[in-house]
Amino acid sequence: MIAYLSGVVREIRENSAVVVAGGVGYEVQCPVSTLGKLTVGEPAELNTRFVVREDAQLLFGFQDADSLRLFDLLTTVSGVGPKLALALLSAMPVSALAAGLLGGDVKLLSSVSGVGKKTAERLVLELQSKVPEHLAAPAAAAGGARPARVVTTAGRDAIDALLALGFREAQVRGVVAELLASDPELNADALIRRSLGRLR
Repeated sequence: MIAYLSGVVREIRENSAVVVAGGVGYEVQCPVSTLGKLTVGEPAELNTRFVVREDAQLLFGFQDADSLRLFDLLTTVSGVGPKLALALLSAMPVSALAAGLLGGDVKLLSSVSGVGKKTAERLVLELQSKVPEHLAAPAAAAGGARPARVVTTAGRDAIDALLALGFREAQVRGVVAELLASDPELNADALIRRSLGRLR
């Protein structure tokens, strides 16, 4: 079991990063929030989960323990594999995802690519009583289950512009949501510039 990885970032890809540790380059699948904090040539420390399947051995990495905890919970649900769990964590901040699960927000969960209504309902049914309430604290502090997810007018404009540039919706929404969660007053231009810095 590989539980932790400390090394230097060699490459950042669309859904993963290559981290060199002990002379070995590990490809680590990461959510958008983690990829956005990594820099090529800089050190990285990741909490990891090693998943072995018949056709692959995959390493998933997270910069914070809350993301890893939610990843572990998501993958306990029937029909939710690690890649779908990663898609959920990439689509929105941890606080918004946790708030959606706790609040039974099927519409929010099913808005993520690959998550149908039945899967969203199963996620709520199986995890509503298991998700630690503190994971949703940032969203709750802002006044409910939705605030951390976005969407100001500037946020919608920025998302539309980034989608027009060819970026994937799940990635774009996650990055814009995080930027707005830290500074709700950002205008569309600032959101686009900062998002491009994280997405490229």
